[in-house]
Amino acid sequence: MNSLPLALALLQLSFINGCFGARKLFALYQPPPMALTYHNGALLEGDLHVSILWYGKFSAAQKSIVVDFLLSLNPHEEPDPKRDPSISQWWKTVNSYVKKTGKKDIRVKLVDQIADESCSIGKTLKRSQISDLGRQADPGPGGLALVLTAEDVNVEGFCMSCGFHGSEARDRRVFVWVGNSATQCPGQCAWPFHQPVYGPQSPPVGAPNGDVGIDGMVLNVASLLAGAVTNPFGNGYFQGSAGAPLEAASACAGVYGKGAYPGYAGELLVDSATGASYNAQGANGRKYLLPALVDPNTSQCSTLV
Repeated sequence: MNSLPLALALLQLSFINGCFGARKLFALYQPPPMALTYHNGALLEGDLHVSILWYGKFSAAQKSIVVDFLLSLNPHEEPDPKRDPSISQWWKTVNSYVKKTGKKDIRVKLVDQIADESCSIGKTLKRSQISDLGRQADPGPGGLALVLTAEDVNVEGFCMSCGFHGSEARDRRVFVWVGNSATQCPGQCAWPFHQPVYGPQSPPVGAPNGDVGIDGMVLNVASLLAGAVTNPFGNGYFQGSAGAPLEAASACAGVYGKGAYPGYAGELLVDSATGASYNAQGANGRKYLLPALVDPNTSQCSTLV
């Protein structure tokens, strides 16, 4: 199940741009409700064991950006105003889908990290090989394998889908793949940290962790993780065709803050020290930019800021 490519979303929404033109008028545009239909399938629930496969070379600093994001998903034991808006608040919207089906809240547990720096099956991969890599990072029954490929690894269809999630029919294992787009299609997969390839051209915003490729990866990991939880086997929550579904995050492509419109990510918080933009805070003082999610209670794209 592919996430909606940002390039396609921007191209579609660019028609709205021609109608409204000015930024002020864009702010008046009210998108239609984005109700996601539940198709009575299983969702992920409870303790979600996640195992990461680092395929290719990643620095320790790059790995820590992704790991800190995952560690920040679970609710804090005690409220911490210094972390607001927090990643765990964003994750509550994902859990609201789980609750609506009577399931237990998801709590993410990072159980393993595997490094395949030598790229054991090559640096040019077919989509079908991603599930093979997922088996290398198998976290066990009911878990999720997160396959992350380095910037010099080319995956079939990379620029059309910056990542995707899927499952194995035999044992219903779930996996997510995301590639580092620092040198491959950053205008599609790392927007708004890079100038977009299509649609309105607004200046890029600063990457909150100073790494366009990795900060872009976190955006896509977040989007696909939300989709994997709420539509793991193709019969959960989605809108449209099961072959190309709009899911909790992909239905809100390009929206990160209030007032967002094509080519403009929305009103974001700005780090006074670095000038970088963000909308969520997490572990170890990290700041991140996360996608809007369709709120199942309002059928609207919900943002943290």
